[in-house]
Amino acid sequence: MFIHIFKYRFKSLIRNKSMIFWTLVFPLLLATFFSLAFSGLNDHERFNTINIGIIKDDNYEKDFAFQQLIQMLSKDEKPMFSASLMNEEEAKEKLVSNSIDGFIQVGSPMVLTVHQKGFNQSVIKLFLDQYSQTYSAVINIAKEDSTVLKDVITKLEEGALYTKEFQLSQANPDNTLMYFYALIAMSCLYGSFFGLREVIDIQADQSPHAARVNLSPVHKLKAFIYSGASSVLIHTAELMVLLAYLYFGLGIDFGHQFGLVILTTILGSVVGITMGALIGVVVKGGEGIKSAVCIGVSMLGSFLSGMMYGEMKYIIDQNAPIIGRLNPIHVLADAFYALYYYDDYERYSMNALSLVAFILIFSIITYRIIRREKYASI
Repeated sequence: MFIHIFKYRFKSLIRNKSMIFWTLVFPLLLATFFSLAFSGLNDHERFNTINIGIIKDDNYEKDFAFQQLIQMLSKDEKPMFSASLMNEEEAKEKLVSNSIDGFIQVGSPMVLTVHQKGFNQSVIKLFLDQYSQTYSAVINIAKEDSTVLKDVITKLEEGALYTKEFQLSQANPDNTLMYFYALIAMSCLYGSFFGLREVIDIQADQSPHAARVNLSPVHKLKAFIYSGASSVLIHTAELMVLLAYLYFGLGIDFGHQFGLVILTTILGSVVGITMGALIGVVVKGGEGIKSAVCIGVSMLGSFLSGMMYGEMKYIIDQNAPIIGRLNPIHVLADAFYALYYYDDYERYSMNALSLVAFILIFSIITYRIIRREKYASI
């Protein structure tokens, strides 16, 4: 009986073009648009060596301290500056052609010439300001008490560290991942259309098909579970296609725990299907009203989890964390986030348990309501 119901239910669902579009094609299109919109976004967050020009004149030749500092900052593995000596005319030509970000005329004060405003130009300006202030302080100290000059210079060379660098995880920071994680979570919750379809097809007052199901010798709860298994299979397969497209097609990095990513996605699919079933039995009215509620819940959850506005997730976490814990999309996206950024499983485990809790709560409430439904006539 299970194989018979499963097979024919599978054929029926796979031929529902509207549902397949919203649960498979639409997420793929949205992922493509995200990739186009966010391409190169992380490049602005990475620091690259700044190309600068230095006017070679008498002032530069006399300032040995500045020469040594520039040489030191240009010799690191990832140097801060790439400095070139040149005359003023050559410097202006390279500045206009964007070969350099700015050029410096050594003197008192230091003169910085730029062609446009930007991050690199601000870094050069801050560097010159700090050098000028330090240089002036050393000169003033030397005038007042030359005996302490050696100690001052030694301390300046040693520097002082007020922060400690440590690596939270092996993952590279990526500002776009939360959008894609929220997209996967939203796609999981789109399984609510399958759950809604399953409930509608066993409620005798919703369709002629459901009336025939209620007249069949198979208990409707068994029929619901058997046909629901085909919904889980189809929707899980769709989500696997989405993950494969994101990973192989768009190059989205899910970290080194891809097995748990797949497991979380399957959990998310079941959450979506059980949520749709719950909406189907709780919301009164026709299929159109129930579908609208499914879409509304999914869109609201997606917004609160940061899919439309990336900072929204952090706003919710800081100001109303309870809303995040009650939002399945937020929990799903945070589970993916934890797998990518954290090497331990504490945060992920909490999210996974929340997903299991959603499944149990949605299923129990749906079961209790379906069990009590009676019809005066069919």
